[in-house]
Amino acid sequence: MSDELWVCELGLVEYREALALQEQLRTARQDERVPDTLLLLEHPPVYTRGRRSDPSELPMGEAWYLTQGIDVVDTNRGGRLTYHGPGQLVGYPIMRIADVIAYLRTMESAIVAALADAGVPARARPDDGPDFTGVWAEDRKIASIGVHVARGVTTHGFAVNVQNDLQPFSWVVPCGLDGVSMTSVLKETQGSGDLMTEFRERAATRFAKAFGRRARPVALEELESAAPA
Repeated sequence: MSDELWVCELGLVEYREALALQEQLRTARQDERVPDTLLLLEHPPVYTRGRRSDPSELPMGEAWYLTQGIDVVDTNRGGRLTYHGPGQLVGYPIMRIADVIAYLRTMESAIVAALADAGVPARARPDDGPDFTGVWAEDRKIASIGVHVARGVTTHGFAVNVQNDLQPFSWVVPCGLDGVSMTSVLKETQGSGDLMTEFRERAATRFAKAFGRRARPVALEELESAAPA
């Protein structure tokens, strides 16, 4: 079981529901009841704040964003504020790790490889400081990363802009970087149609390869059976 990476595609999932599933799986992974697992999904519109966030990142005030139909949720992950919405691929790895920095760098390399497969030249910026964690297409940010580790097991993870609406990023200070320009696979490639299905497969393949694992697709029912609440 040690070389397996379970990969579960969940579709559109409300943020708090996905968080509860992560916590359920984290406990199961800590107890060695499941192998390392990668959840792939999308969220309805939501801003999430990390441990380093501050109120200035929502300059219009939380109530204004709620009137736009965008939820606001505080989390225990690292990093600062980001946006999730339909058309953005979110990945939540529930993995046992020993080195957080190595884990972040490996995750970045997997995303860079998946983006290259999709025709988007991209890079990580490890030398520019923690606010620049993630993946960039030139000076435009295309993927965000924020993680939490408890008893050696991760929750939270990455979000790659595939074909999502980028407007909500302009209403906030994304990742604590004032004036940062956000981009997407759609914007960089001028693609069309369903870009998500193909990119989701590429991301799963590249993630498993980067961590030296063998990907095994599993259904939600199998996960819940192995890791009951």
